Amino acid sequence: MRRETDTAAVRRNLLRSFAALASAVPLFRPGSALPGASAPLQGAPAGGTRPVGSPKHGAARQVLRDSLRASVAEGMVAEVFTACAGATVLTGWALALKLGPFLVGVMTALPFFAQFIQFPAAWLTSTFGYRRVALVAVCLSRQVMLPLCVLPWLPLTLEGQQRLLVTVAAVSAVLGVIGNNAWVAWMGELVPESLRGRFFGRRTALCTLGGTVASLVAGVLMDKLRPPEGVGLGLPLLAAAACGVGVVTTLLMARQHDPAPHREKAKLDFHVALLPLRDERARRVLVYQVAWNAAVGLCAPFYTLHMLKNLKMGFVTMALYLAAVAGMRMLTAPFWGRLIDRLGAQPVLLACSLGIAFVPVIWLFPTATFLWPLLLDVVLAGVLWSGHGLASFALPLSVAPRKGRPFYLAAFSTAGGLAYAAASALGGGVASLLPAEFTVGSHLWVNLHVLFVLSAVARLAAAFLAMRILEPGVRSVCSLGALVTLVSQRARAVRVPSPAPALAETRSVSAES
Repeated sequence: MRRETDTAAVRRNLLRSFAALASAVPLFRPGSALPGASAPLQGAPAGGTRPVGSPKHGAARQVLRDSLRASVAEGMVAEVFTACAGATVLTGWALALKLGPFLVGVMTALPFFAQFIQFPAAWLTSTFGYRRVALVAVCLSRQVMLPLCVLPWLPLTLEGQQRLLVTVAAVSAVLGVIGNNAWVAWMGELVPESLRGRFFGRRTALCTLGGTVASLVAGVLMDKLRPPEGVGLGLPLLAAAACGVGVVTTLLMARQHDPAPHREKAKLDFHVALLPLRDERARRVLVYQVAWNAAVGLCAPFYTLHMLKNLKMGFVTMALYLAAVAGMRMLTAPFWGRLIDRLGAQPVLLACSLGIAFVPVIWLFPTATFLWPLLLDVVLAGVLWSGHGLASFALPLSVAPRKGRPFYLAAFSTAGGLAYAAASALGGGVASLLPAEFTVGSHLWVNLHVLFVLSAVARLAAAFLAMRILEPGVRSVCSLGALVTLVSQRARAVRVPSPAPALAETRSVSAES
């Protein structure tokens, strides 16, 4: 009996970790399509929001059960859309249409640049209804790929085709932000808090599995049908499949009910939107978000380009690599979740940020005939970005008060997204000015290597800004010495467990502050 109880407890903790990981903004490789990181999955509602319309009768419970099943199915099908039209495939389009590094950086940063419409999207969602806005925006964001189905046969010059590709990516990004904003609010009311951890944990696991399989199939198709020059047949076929899958996801979303269809319309109040700027704790988080996302954005959009163009990796090999990283994130999520519960999010964020600063350096060593350093990247990046994702999700919720929390979270998303987008454009411009290949000592460098070095230095500098973050109810780590002391104390506590651990002394975060 005790063994069954322990097993159930482990299962609950694992599912809670999956749920929190699913909710975090996926900054492992912004611009790469990790399985399980499609836009709706990013929007798992934050814990502590009270759902409206929790079922009390048998008929209502059945309606909820049907809606949740449809949501899981929609999430898995949405992963197929991501595999057919995500950042990896868009990079394939960019290479086929001979886009330079600057335009590649801009295009893959568009979903982050589109975060500037978070506040108008929140107003739009509240005015016209969560479910209605989510259905329309998500459907349109997945149908804008239609022009790419026939792009090779349109009477356009190469420059015209490039502009069409960037326009499609931009419109899809904007509609995706609006749809995701509405979907988050909708799910916050649809999924009861008592079921949230288990539901989003299971949804994350199934979506990751579906995304991995879909990415591998898409990789095989692109490798088989990719011509030496030009677009070929594979990319238009994937665009057509994305549009078809988009219709299926809309039908599955339409099967999910709205538990609170009649609600008060919100007013667009920009004074309320400025609340985070007047809060000292929020400002410190915003400064870190801006610096960190800018440091990451310098090189993150170009990993896919580097793998395809310089490392000569096929789409199948790249899909396997991304699946391995996603697997590492999922495996280590429970560990990081427990550590955050004990120590708080700020120490974990600081430790992971310092470690991640050295990850881009690994990418200086792989070549087309020497890929094994990527195994080290799979382990380090997967483990560290898992902890960073969980901490960066938990920290804003702790810093933001319940009143005005949506505006706080929108401010964090907007600031980080704009910083990332601007840095990506800057990184693309720098890469365009550098020679494609040059020699430093006896080592052959490519222009993207310079971006990896710049990003590593900038990440290390941004990591120290995490020391300034003040997390309510937690003793913040304000120096490297304090971080080392905390880690050593925790290691000793693990080796010699206390008979009555004082959890309340190490972790007493109140989300109500």
